[in-house]
Amino acid sequence: MKAGNESYLCAEDVPEIIRIFPLSAALLLPGAHMPLNVFEPRYLSLVDDALKTDRLVGMIQPSFEEGESEDTSNLCTVGCVGRITAFQEVGDGRYLLNLSGICRFRVLTEAKSENGYRRCHVKLFASDLVEDQADAIDVNREELLATFKAYLDANEMEADWEGVSAASTGMLVNTLAMMSPYGPAEKQALLEAPDLKTRAETLIAITEFALAKSSQSAGTTLQ
Repeated sequence: MKAGNESYLCAEDVPEIIRIFPLSAALLLPGAHMPLNVFEPRYLSLVDDALKTDRLVGMIQPSFEEGESEDTSNLCTVGCVGRITAFQEVGDGRYLLNLSGICRFRVLTEAKSENGYRRCHVKLFASDLVEDQADAIDVNREELLATFKAYLDANEMEADWEGVSAASTGMLVNTLAMMSPYGPAEKQALLEAPDLKTRAETLIAITEFALAKSSQSAGTTLQ
């Protein structure tokens, strides 16, 4: 897996302890890109430390329960590590970043926090580091695009179809999954899908359910 100027070819290329950026409903996937607007002091420190060393950040969703804070909340078991491939200081104390997804990880245990942010011992999904062309061939690209177009039409939205058509199947699936306007549970299901084919099928099913629900609501309103 290539991210910016760096290549990640095996699990040993990523540290066993990574910095954690918990963010609800945020989804980073291997090979795709996530913009981040960072303003909390602890995460400004996280970015500073990452830039000084390996530029790696682990994105993961928190699983808040009653009475929990961001410091004490449980974390979802699976996240994705990304590399900072673009960085900008805005001038008002914020950082604007681009994270390039490298590999999913499973949280083993939480490590000692550092400079206010959390860290975790992780085990990588090493298969993410190797692009599997056969995996992409199994994806029903036509059905995915048709479902995506139906969603855009139903919500009176437009897309750059030339760019969509030119994207590789893997990039298409992961980018659409990240762009999808769904909640934390759906985002986590897309992240934890075991392969590209399953992720595409999950995205299609979630979108078809959303379209059906929207259609039912419209029908009820018109009655």
